[in-house]
Amino acid sequence: MAGSGSADRPTGSVHFGDPGYDEAVDHPEEIGDATWGEVCTACCVHDAEGWGKIFVGACVAIFFLYFFLVSLELLGSAAKVLGGCSAGGLMGDNVNPIAGLVIGELATALVQSSSTTTSIVVSLVGSGAIRVQDGIYMVMGANIGTSVTNTIVSMGQMADGAQLERAFAGATVHDIFNLLTVLILLPVEVITHYLYYLTKAMLPDTTKEGEEWEGPIKAIVAPVSDKIIKSNKNVINDIATGKVKSCDDYYPVICLDGIEDYTHCAAKCDKDAGEVKGVDCGQVGLITCDKKRGCPGFFQNGASKHDDTVSGGVCLFLALFMLLICLMGLVNVLQRGLAGMSTRIIYKATNVNGLIAMLIGAGITMLVQSSSITTSVLTPLVGVGCIQLEQAGIQFITINPLRYAVFLHINFSFFSLFQMLPLTLGANIGTTITGLLAAMVADTVDALQVALCHLFFNISGIVIWYPLPFMRKIPLNGARVLGRATRRSKLVPPIYIILVFFVIPLLLLAISSLFEQKTVGFTVLGSFVVVIVAGGIAKFVWWWKKQDGHNKCLTWMDNRTARSECHKTLPEDMQFLKSKVNQLCEHTGLLADEEDVEEGVEKPLMQEVAAADLQAIEDDENEA
Repeated sequence: MAGSGSADRPTGSVHFGDPGYDEAVDHPEEIGDATWGEVCTACCVHDAEGWGKIFVGACVAIFFLYFFLVSLELLGSAAKVLGGCSAGGLMGDNVNPIAGLVIGELATALVQSSSTTTSIVVSLVGSGAIRVQDGIYMVMGANIGTSVTNTIVSMGQMADGAQLERAFAGATVHDIFNLLTVLILLPVEVITHYLYYLTKAMLPDTTKEGEEWEGPIKAIVAPVSDKIIKSNKNVINDIATGKVKSCDDYYPVICLDGIEDYTHCAAKCDKDAGEVKGVDCGQVGLITCDKKRGCPGFFQNGASKHDDTVSGGVCLFLALFMLLICLMGLVNVLQRGLAGMSTRIIYKATNVNGLIAMLIGAGITMLVQSSSITTSVLTPLVGVGCIQLEQAGIQFITINPLRYAVFLHINFSFFSLFQMLPLTLGANIGTTITGLLAAMVADTVDALQVALCHLFFNISGIVIWYPLPFMRKIPLNGARVLGRATRRSKLVPPIYIILVFFVIPLLLLAISSLFEQKTVGFTVLGSFVVVIVAGGIAKFVWWWKKQDGHNKCLTWMDNRTARSECHKTLPEDMQFLKSKVNQLCEHTGLLADEEDVEEGVEKPLMQEVAAADLQAIEDDENEA
């Protein structure tokens, strides 16, 4: 009932918004199970006012969700405009495994889309610009880089420490899973080439050309996003394949007769008819026009590369601002809608096991054509406590030697709401569909082989880390540690993003490039740098494990947080102390009387208090 407090509620029940809610959702095993009757009552029994609030809340949630998806699309397009030339320049040459991995990761982090990176890699392999083996390493890197988007989204809940902890843990479980999978499968692939030979054995000698497919979410979001900015993916592809030397070859932007539409600006030249770009047909740069929707707002006839880059930067800022506003709106609507509802009801109503959750994650990602969108939408739900990191009560495959059968035993005693880990793993599988579609369009066996390697790489990761509980705990515990670190310092998320997605990859790329020079001097220098880095890592591990570095680091972070909190509350604390000192002085008679005030012999209040305290201390010492 609305007027009942927490003490009157059933044992094992925690209601959304209660004072102890944040602590309770961190221990879901202590929450009792609900009946389906309770679920039906909570979900379906409302008065007219209640149904009206539900309808309004649903409309507002859909509004914020739609523009949240629009902001993600704008973020990706702006990132492609800003980093497209650099990303295209990174790819295109045969490289060593480490360099290929880093190039795939950096390219994905720059363009904010593993689908784009994977499609380009598939095109490069299909055109013969790079080998299949190099494409496999780049796809592994793309798998790491794709998780940067939802990690950025988790920072939108910085205002609430408990929400930030859960959201950051939910986002980084994707990062850690992909990193751990690469740590195992990269050396295995380098030594055995198992992905290469496995997929090669599955392929026919030839393939038939397929058609591109646009997901329904893309079709819904594109009418708005394409009116603002539309990135030209051909620029990235052409630079990567070596068709052009740099982005400068696409500038200035030329629209025939000064008319800004697709036909006069972005239509392809007819080479058979001898048409020349910029003379007989238009020329576009990093920002292009859409055939159906025309030219976007940031498109400019006669624009230079600098103009398009500035437009991309402005759009990136607007996209981040829109994303933050929509994220705050979604979280607020969700909190209002779930306020007062028992977590027992929520968990019972969404009783889905991990395997089905994987299928759901894969299906959603196939539709939206982006694992970043799937995980980014789920991240704020983890933050408010609706989605847990994993599912409780699941036991995996057990072999019965008497019947020679394999049974899957699932304990349905408790399931959390759509668990983040299996949904993320499903999203990893779903995102490979983009590469497969691109491979079908490429019309080559090698391109299809790279796309299949992407699929089996993700399947192999799931087989390694998910079925066995003790293996599953490794990425989960790592994510929880990172989440708890945000309680001690809110600088952890931005530092983590900069280090994991940019600094460390660039360092690895620099080291690997030294060995690529094929000269004795650079090889010796590279070996020396490797020894220095390895020694530094070993020293850090020794300090962390053997010299109590873990506790020292936590103590430093705690002290820093305490100082920060102290500075925030210092004015209020001083005001409180002054009021208490005044009360104490009035009680003890230390205040000067009115005659002393009039004669100008009043002493400062704090000086009198200090003198009284000093005298009391001296008296205590004399007695001792």
